[in-house]
Amino acid sequence: MKDYGAELEKRVAFIRGVLRDSRARGIVFGNSGGKDSALVGILCKAACEDTVGVILPCASRRNYGMDRDDGLEVAEKFGIETRLVDLTPARDALIASLGEAVELTDMAVANIAPRLRMTALYAIAHAEGRVVAGTGNASEAYVGYFTKWGDGAHDFNPIADLTVTEVYEFLEYLGAPRSVIDKAPSAGLFEGQTDESEMGVSYADIDAYLAGRPVGGREREIIERMHAASEHKRRGIARYGD
Repeated sequence: MKDYGAELEKRVAFIRGVLRDSRARGIVFGNSGGKDSALVGILCKAACEDTVGVILPCASRRNYGMDRDDGLEVAEKFGIETRLVDLTPARDALIASLGEAVELTDMAVANIAPRLRMTALYAIAHAEGRVVAGTGNASEAYVGYFTKWGDGAHDFNPIADLTVTEVYEFLEYLGAPRSVIDKAPSAGLFEGQTDESEMGVSYADIDAYLAGRPVGGREREIIERMHAASEHKRRGIARYGD
């Protein structure tokens, strides 16, 4: 297990370096009520007093209930300023407008929410001179379980190297609320969605694979297929002349 006391010090120093280099006055992040946003919020607050977490419900009932409540609990415990922006009307208006031009698939609709959330975060960041903190972990990055130009967009990410297992260990060390640590991870893309059921593989298996430990044949096939299919998400933009 990592020395999370040392990890806390190193990541706080990293975040302060980002702020210094960017000359930003503060940080903004999406407070989803989940494990990753909780850890990022705690780290950012430790590094910068002027850290704002924005709760961004968008269509899913879970966004307005459990996720909002868990996000507020983390914010209260660690003294993080919290704001709420309801994105459901913007999502509905965009879907209605797009319906005049294209027949949207279910996944095209599902990915609107994370992209709207990042649009909102960057609007706040621009208005107030902040940098946007990313909240993706290494396990999700490897299999491409994030939305390109949605939660995959940010100015910096203080947990990008951590697996889901390590995120939970870090949260335990920091004394995060049990409500966040114990609930099933979910991106809240649609009603009843959980990360592991949607992927068809557990985070424990993904982390075992990344650590070089044995996993079942079915699990290995899913992980390797997802990794290959999502390679475009981890590459930079193709530019002529590069």
